[in-house]
Formats: sequence, structure tokens, C-alpha cells
Amino acid sequence: MHSPLAGDTRVQAGSTRSAWTMLMALCSAFALSHAYRTIAAIMASPLQAEFSLTAQQLGAFAGVFHFAFGAMQLFMGVGIDLHGVRRTVLTAFPLAVAGAVLCAMAPGYGVLILGQALIGVGCAPAFLVCTVFIARQFPAERFASISGLVLGLGGLGMLATGTPLAWLIQASSWRMGFWVLAAASFCAWLAIRHFVAADVDSANQQGESVWAAVRGFAGLFRLPHTFGIVVLGAITYAAFITLRGLWLGPVLIERHGFSLVESGHVALAVSVVALISPPLFGRLDPGDVWRRRWLVAFTWLMAAMFAVLAFSATPLVRAGMPVLIGLASGYIVLQYADVRIAYPAALTGRAMAVFTMAMFLGVALMQWFTGLVASLAHASGLDPFSSVFAVIAGLLVAAGLAFAMLPAPPGPARHKGM
Repeated sequence: MHSPLAGDTRVQAGSTRSAWTMLMALCSAFALSHAYRTIAAIMASPLQAEFSLTAQQLGAFAGVFHFAFGAMQLFMGVGIDLHGVRRTVLTAFPLAVAGAVLCAMAPGYGVLILGQALIGVGCAPAFLVCTVFIARQFPAERFASISGLVLGLGGLGMLATGTPLAWLIQASSWRMGFWVLAAASFCAWLAIRHFVAADVDSANQQGESVWAAVRGFAGLFRLPHTFGIVVLGAITYAAFITLRGLWLGPVLIERHGFSLVESGHVALAVSVVALISPPLFGRLDPGDVWRRRWLVAFTWLMAAMFAVLAFSATPLVRAGMPVLIGLASGYIVLQYADVRIAYPAALTGRAMAVFTMAMFLGVALMQWFTGLVASLAHASGLDPFSSVFAVIAGLLVAAGLAFAMLPAPPGPARHKGM
């Protein structure tokens, strides 16, 4: 396969400063995707009140964004490799605006779900374009640190869905939250169109056919180390987002009597530490030899913290432990560095797409599944929140074990002949 990265693919017409400007514009869409994926934690109670939603329906509402987001990753990977970063995100992101408008006007649950699906499709390339841009425009040794910075900046979207969104909903309605996000998304699209150079993709255009690009994805799954990467990717981020984006608000409001704004304060604190954590872990990256051991260790640490959430049901623990989980969650940036060295340069876009697909399909499935767990626990007379957190802890333990036991990728030098 002809490499879409053949030769020097860095921006020739601009300086490092212009590359940073373009990356920040791309980050604006990523930050909005963070906001969309975490709104359910604050909107859960108002939506349940207006549409009489069950816990399972609420889980489906939160999960459909991630399902659409994850399901589109392969298509976005092909789009990036064939048509480039700029064209792909400018084509897709207007769907996020349309979906947010549809949600704001939704007369019922079905339209709300459709709007969430459109938002997921529109946001699908948001982080993928950032990681591919970093891989193509910056030195390889800076990938982990810059990716960590981007993850941190993307977390600004989570800040918006903490206290600010709670205040907005309390002052107006949940529909106004969607209207504001729609307007912000349109502004992000304009920023990308204006600041990301039209020729940034020109060095990546090749004569590769769509079928050849799809075969590139199939080639990834013929490599044995892909399965460990996919398994861990499907659980780690899903655990954090399922807590922050779905169950944090309900457990604090329904079980511990917090007001909507008070739960928003906790969500804001979780978001702030989650903003700081990825750049920190990016700078602490232990390198290729130790990175996978760190990934296993921190996955099991996350499992232990979820176990504490499950079995110590006090307001202090339920409000404080999510902040510690948010701080630890930054280690997920090391998974991107692991993917970066696990595949040849020609497959960078598609490898990132497969990993991102695993992450967000994992979020969709975990949010749906934990909604089911909560419903079954309630019907059985068990505490639904403790049951949900215990299940997440078990999934993290299993994912860490699978990652440790499944084949590891070869060193980067072994890719040269591929």
C-alpha cells in the first residue's frame, strides 16, 4: 500500500506557529464533542421529568451519541486518508449543528434520540482529525505530550457541561442547553474553515481507492496485537465517561439529595482535573518499554476506585471519588501513544480510527448496559448505583487482564518492512 505519509507531510507553507493555530481550530470541534458526550449527567433529571424516561431509556439517550460516533470512525478514517483532515471535518461537523437543533426542538423521546445520533455522526471526526494532524505535522517524539495537551483542551467542553450548563438549565430549560451548543458548534465550524489551511491535505492525497483503504482496515485486524488494544480501548474511556457523562448527576441528586447546581459543581471539579490530567500524563510518558505496564496498572487502579464508589455509599465518597477518577483518567492518553508506535506510518489514520471506534462503541455499550443493570437492580431491590459502579469495576479488571495477556505490538523497527 502506498503510504499517505510518504515524504515530508508537514505543512510546507506555514511555520510551527501556523500548525499550532490550525490544531487549536480543530480542537474547538473536539471540545464541543466533549460537551455533547457529557450532557446527560446534567440533563438526566430534567429529561426524565419531561419525558418520563426509565433508567434504561436514559442510558440509551446517553449511549446513542457514542454509538453513532464510534460506528462512523472507520468511514472517517477512510475519509481522512483519501480526502484529508480539513475536508472530512468540514463535511461532517454541520450534522452536529443540525442534531443539536433537532434535540432543542424535540417533541418526544424518539426525536431526541435521532438528534443525538446526528450529533454523534457530526462529531465523529473531531478527535481523530486532531490525532492524525499531530502525527503528520509534529515530530513523533512529541506525539504523547501534544496529544495529552489536546485531550486537556478538549476537556474544556466538559467544563461547560458542569456548573454553567446546570445554571443555564435551572434558569431556562434543557432545550436552551442544546441551542447554545448548536450555536457554539457553528462557530467552531467557521473557525476550522477559516484557520485550517486549504492546502494542509494536499500532501496526503494519493490515488488510493476506497476499496484499498477498506482493505487497510482489514489488515489491522490480521495483526494479533490489535485485539488487546481494542479491548482496553473499549473499556477505559467508557468507564470514565459513563460516570461523568451519565451517572454522576443522578447518583448525587437522587441518592444524596444534591441540587442540580450542586451536582454541577461536582461535575465541574471532575472536568477541571480531567482537563489537567492528560497533559500531565503526556509529559510523564515512560516510553515504549514501560508504557504498557503503566496502562495495566492504572486500569486496575481505576477499577479499585470504582469499587470504592460501589461499596462506600456516603455523600463524601460519591462526590470526592469521581474527582480522583478524573485525575487518574489522563493515563488514557498513553493508549494513543501505544497505538502510534504499534502500526506502520501508512496506517496511522486507520489505526487511530479503529482505536477511536473501539473507545466510543465501548462508551455506547457501557452506557446502555449500565442502564440495563440499573433497571434490573432496581427491580430486584438492589441499589442501582452501587450495582452500576461494581459492574464497571469488574469490566476494568477484565480489560486490564486481557491487555496484559494478549499479544503486544512489535517494536517500531519491525514495521519498516511492512
